Amino acid sequence: MLEWLLAPVDPTAAHDIGVHLSWHARFMTLAWGVLVPVGVLVARYFKIWPGQDWPRELDSQSWWNTHKLCQYSAFVCLLVGMGFLLNAPEIVTKAGPHKQLGWAVIGLAVLQVAGGLLRGTKGGPTDLRADGSMHGDHFDMSRRRLIFESVHKSLGYLAVVLGMVTILFGLWQANAPNWMPLALILWWSGLIFIAITLQRRGMAIDTYQAIWGPDPSLPGAKTKTFAPGVTRHRDTPSSVGSQRPG
Repeated sequence: MLEWLLAPVDPTAAHDIGVHLSWHARFMTLAWGVLVPVGVLVARYFKIWPGQDWPRELDSQSWWNTHKLCQYSAFVCLLVGMGFLLNAPEIVTKAGPHKQLGWAVIGLAVLQVAGGLLRGTKGGPTDLRADGSMHGDHFDMSRRRLIFESVHKSLGYLAVVLGMVTILFGLWQANAPNWMPLALILWWSGLIFIAITLQRRGMAIDTYQAIWGPDPSLPGAKTKTFAPGVTRHRDTPSSVGSQRPG
């Protein structure tokens, strides 16, 4: 078994891709195989953080900070990985699934970062305007925010899937040892199992409700959710002005 794990996927060929491409693979795998999926998992299932007394405590920043840390760290890993690739003396320029999908994933990453910077203002009781009002793109669910929600979530899920597929094609192209794709498949299977478990527990909470509560009088209370399987709690009247952040 150990001999098989250490052997390359294609035992008739060698696994020798050089230092630069090796580090390119490591950074890209860390980004798209580990950090991005974890960041998405946290954003979907932990908007109400464990131990948070929701809806008495609202707007927990724990999930948001974790999501940002994972995704921005992944973007840095992407840039470093691209640096190793572009400076590799042994770079392979021929077209193939890994190269084509890789550029597509990079494009999605750039769009996600740009979209995050253009998502608009927050508003609400934790982000009051200078005049004391709670208006903001997110609190009011403006057209700008609605577009952002739809595009960001759709492209985010697409990027996760394409990132994983691209890694597998890269491992095949590099004729990597069997243990590498096996370890990744086991890791991803574990994340999928966790996601299914959390989904069944109803932990995919609507972002708007997680941040500002289920009060039906809130301006964004009736807006459409942009991710399948998201839970909305029954509307419970409350005073948004008295809500305190978690």
